[in-house]
Amino acid sequence: MLPNIPVAPLQPLRLPWLNTIQAAILRLDLIDPLLSGNKWFKLRHHLQQASQARAPGLISLGGNHSNHLHALAAAGKRLGFATAGLLRGHPQDTPTVRDLQALGMALHWLGYGGYRARHEAGFWEPWQARYPGWHCIPEGGGGVAGAAGCALIVEQARSQLAALGWRGYDGWWLAAGTGTTLAGLVLAEAGAHVVHGALAVPLGHGVPQTVAELAGLHGYQLHDACRGGFGKFDDELLAFIELSERQSGVPFEALYTGKALMALREQVEAGAFAPGTRLIFLHTGGLQGRRGYL
Repeated sequence: MLPNIPVAPLQPLRLPWLNTIQAAILRLDLIDPLLSGNKWFKLRHHLQQASQARAPGLISLGGNHSNHLHALAAAGKRLGFATAGLLRGHPQDTPTVRDLQALGMALHWLGYGGYRARHEAGFWEPWQARYPGWHCIPEGGGGVAGAAGCALIVEQARSQLAALGWRGYDGWWLAAGTGTTLAGLVLAEAGAHVVHGALAVPLGHGVPQTVAELAGLHGYQLHDACRGGFGKFDDELLAFIELSERQSGVPFEALYTGKALMALREQVEAGAFAPGTRLIFLHTGGLQGRRGYL
């Protein structure tokens, strides 16, 4: 039986430029030291399916700083599943890779061409032959199961509104990498509140298509926040994150949450939100990835 996901605290988010709207931050980064952020939620249904099928192991994909593989390796270690990771590119030594190895994950480096083939028909067949009976999880914990697990995020926030002094809220703001968490929030909200997704990847990475397939075409808005590409960051972004951390007391990282916060500032300063609007900013975790550039 899987353990219950701890409740993430919902806290006021105080920054000088949030002077016309109110914001609160749901701190998924605080729920677990290893299964941090949105990963517990995205993996939960996959782990349940693997448990019900008595799968001996879990296999998925990611890069050499992957928050997803990091959480998957930790979940496997904790819950008694063997794990294997299919990694983009060629062997590299990073803090995340060392953690994966320490947690017992078997690593297979696919190169870049091999990794691009992950969406092609038949991609999983040789891996299913090599790891018979193992549960295969899409990149980032995506798909219907990953989105379904994110419904609990909305429940956690709503249960804490009264303690925050809010009678309601107007929408969500979060980073979108694969679009799975965004789709999960849209499904859970069912049109009650708009979900704003700050794209941490270029449009060509398929987030709009993924969200449309999982959650339809309504109930959300997408905003460009990638700053030139996935994994790309610049001095302006890093300086913004450093200042925001000092002002708010909340840690962020440059691939997802920092980009999302910067995109929110741009929208607030452009007058995109009516005065008094109440937004919930979703901290999706990923802080272990900061070791790749700090």
